[in-house]
Amino acid sequence: MIKAREVKTVQEARAIVEARGLSHVKVGLFDLDGVMRGKYMSREKFFSSLDKGFSFCDVILGWDVKDQLYDNARYTGWHTGYPDAAVRILPDSCRDIPFEDNMLLFLAEFDDRAQAVCPRAALRRVVERCRAIGFEPFAALEYEFFLFDETPESVREKGFRNLKPFTPDWFGYSMLRNSVHAELYREILDMGEQMDFPMESLHTETGPGVLEAAITVDGAEAAGDKAALFKTFMKVLAQRMGLMATFMSRWSSDYPGQSGHIHLSLCDVDRGHSAFFDGSRSQGISETMRHFIAGQQRLMPEFLALFAPTINSYRRLVPGFWAPTGANWGVENRTTALRVIPGCDKSQRVEYRLGAADANPYLALAAALGSGLYGVMQQWQPSDPIEGNAYALAPQAQQKLPTTLWDAAQRLKNSEAAYELFGSEFIEHFAASREWEEREYRRHVTDWELDRYFEII
Repeated sequence: MIKAREVKTVQEARAIVEARGLSHVKVGLFDLDGVMRGKYMSREKFFSSLDKGFSFCDVILGWDVKDQLYDNARYTGWHTGYPDAAVRILPDSCRDIPFEDNMLLFLAEFDDRAQAVCPRAALRRVVERCRAIGFEPFAALEYEFFLFDETPESVREKGFRNLKPFTPDWFGYSMLRNSVHAELYREILDMGEQMDFPMESLHTETGPGVLEAAITVDGAEAAGDKAALFKTFMKVLAQRMGLMATFMSRWSSDYPGQSGHIHLSLCDVDRGHSAFFDGSRSQGISETMRHFIAGQQRLMPEFLALFAPTINSYRRLVPGFWAPTGANWGVENRTTALRVIPGCDKSQRVEYRLGAADANPYLALAAALGSGLYGVMQQWQPSDPIEGNAYALAPQAQQKLPTTLWDAAQRLKNSEAAYELFGSEFIEHFAASREWEEREYRRHVTDWELDRYFEII
């Protein structure tokens, strides 16, 4: 019998569903915020959809993470009546769901007009552009996430305060923790293998209950799928085990934020070798890699909203908490936004350290790849690499990043490169969604304000 990850065609997708005798399969896709939306679909409907596609209410492209409707979007809204949008199933995305008794999962992607604002399609278009000029992009994402000994009910009963971390204290790379809780680690690793987002490494990070998972490298499109699925099903697995995982950028002012670093490299298709590695140059950094770094550096302030898409994202971008605060780069320097990792033909790469755990993996990867590609196309040159502590640099010595989501959205809206890479409809829609997010935040009074002003002011 064909295995789930061996499925490549419509015919094979039909065959595996029939062979397993499934009455229904799971079909899912991702919204602007990287939240997976989906449903169980009957076998008959699924078979029909493999050939003709199916329809999904386009409201999932017109609401936020709390299902509140954008009031400023042109793509969809009350003015359009929230019609159905065309969706196509991706046969080669077939996966087993380990804890659902032979159940299969298929990913889908918005089609026709909805492609213009679909996050997965945005990444696909950047990858296609990359291939058109002779490069095959490879990527790997790594995520930090906190685990809590809580449930969705208990965190709400507590008002998200006084939460109990899965493990106490600061204990990075702990052999003690991963041995005591070996069963949990085994469950995570096994799920990654079975669902095809295998992990190169899994370890504790510094902070109570925080883990870091590095997903194995793959082609850029596949890497986006793997990252998006990992975030979704890590939360599923945790809740099935009576725990909760959060990918908030920074959940507490007492601890560092949670990163979603992106490792990228390009293969020169004609030569069959890395486009980033040149053994005759310092640190092996090829001229193409220099152009790539320059594009990522120069466009970082303009593309920041794609990497830092929530109000909370900007709580992470502060000095001294392992997150970059300027658009800079260095060789093996973890205080810079871009870290060049020198190596050989197979390992030379750049790590986009600005990325956070709360970003939509498809959009963060599209922005990291697209900005680098733009630098290659424009033949840009980067600034001098930073040596030592980038946090200690004077503000005027490095390119500044926007400090709020609103400002980041305005930079994106006014970026010529963003329009060229992603299209006007996507940029206008995504920027509007971030402006909505900022306005929703401003409508609410925070505990900090009450504590600071209620009695004294």
